[in-house]
Amino acid sequence: MTPSLREAVRAASRRLAEAGIATPDVDAVALAAHALRTSPGEVQRLMVVGAQAPSCLDDLVSERVRRVPLQHLTGTTGFRRLELEVGPGVFVPRPETELVAGLAIAAAQACPGGRGDQPVVVDLCTGSGAIALSIKDEVPGAEVHGVEVSDLALAWAARNRDRLGLDVDLRLGDAAAAFPDLAEAVDVVVSNPPYIPVGAVPQDPEVRDHDPAIALYGGSADGLAIPLTVAARAADLLRDGGTLVMEHADVQGRTLPAALAATGAWLGIEDHEDLTGRPRAVTARRAPRLQP
Repeated sequence: MTPSLREAVRAASRRLAEAGIATPDVDAVALAAHALRTSPGEVQRLMVVGAQAPSCLDDLVSERVRRVPLQHLTGTTGFRRLELEVGPGVFVPRPETELVAGLAIAAAQACPGGRGDQPVVVDLCTGSGAIALSIKDEVPGAEVHGVEVSDLALAWAARNRDRLGLDVDLRLGDAAAAFPDLAEAVDVVVSNPPYIPVGAVPQDPEVRDHDPAIALYGGSADGLAIPLTVAARAADLLRDGGTLVMEHADVQGRTLPAALAATGAWLGIEDHEDLTGRPRAVTARRAPRLQP
C-alpha cells in the first residue's frame, strides 16, 4: 500500500538525518515538493489532509543520502527574491552570498551613476548569475554586467537571465582582463571569487564532490591569489570613489583587507560579518588616481 505523504516525509527525514544531512526536515519537504511539482507550503498542507506520497520520493531521498546536492535534485535554489536554476557545472550560491549581493545593491542605490542616473555595476566571477541578476532585479535602473570564465557556468547564468527576463550583459572570459570598454567607468564592482586555500579540501561532500573546482580554490596557500587578481581588475574598472564588494573565507577577514590596503588603491576598507557572525565580505572605495 502506498504510504501517506506524512509517513513518507517523516521516513525521508529520518534517513537524511542518519546520513548526516544538516537540515533533514527541510530537505525532505523540499524533495517531496519537487516530486509533486508544488511548493513546500503546499506539501505541509497535503500532509495534514492525508495525501498519498509520490512514487519517486524514495529515489530522490536515496540520491540525497549519497550527498548529491539538494539543489541538483530539485534544479533550483532561492537567492534573495529570485528562484535560480542550478545544476552540475555551476557553483550553487550560498545564503551568505546574499549579504554580498545586498552590500552591492546598497552601493548601487547610493551612487549617482557613472553614466547619467544609471549606476554601472560589474560582477566579476558571476557563476550562476545570482549576484548580477539580484542587482538588476532590485536596482532596475542599473546597467549590470557579468563575466564568467567557465562556459558551463555562463550557460546557467544566461539561462537564469533569460528565464527571469532581466537585462544583464553576460560575457565569457577571464575576470583578470574583463570589460576593457568599461575602464574607469564603473560605479560598483562585486565579486564572489574562488578563495578556498589550496590544500584546504572542503569537508562537505556536496561542495567537495559537486561544486566545480574552478569556482572554489583561490590559487595559493592563503587563498588570496585569485581574489587579489580580481581586486586589481576592479581597481582598473572603477571610477575614483567607486565601490568594491568582495566575498571571502571566514579566515580571511583580516588578511584580505590588509592585502588590499597594501596596494594603495583602496580607501575606507571595511570588513562585514554574515548572519552567523563570521567575517564574510570586504568593501572598499577606489582611491583617487594620481594625475600626471
